[in-house]
Amino acid sequence: MRAVVTVTGKDKKGIIAKVSAFLSERGANIEDISQTILQEYFAMIMLVDLSEAKLPLAELAKECDALGKSIGMSIRLQHEAIFDAMHNI
Repeated sequence: MRAVVTVTGKDKKGIIAKVSAFLSERGANIEDISQTILQEYFAMIMLVDLSEAKLPLAELAKECDALGKSIGMSIRLQHEAIFDAMHNI
C-alpha cells in the first residue's frame, strides 16, 4: 500500500530530517520525494510505501497531523488511491 504525504508551511531547518525520521520509525519507506521553497514557504510531497508500517493508515495520518502541529507545519497523509481520485476530475 502506498500513500502521499504533503508538508507545507514556513521554511525552517530540519523539516525533511524530522518528517523522514518520523516515517522511518513507523516502518514507512520513502519511494519518491519532491520539495521546493517558494520565498519563505516550504512545500514537499512524498510517495511512501506503507506495506511494512507499524500503524494503520488512519492512525498514522493522525500522528502526521500531530507532528505537523508540533513543528509548525501542515502534514497530511492520504492513501494513494484517494489522492489520485481527488486530483483526477
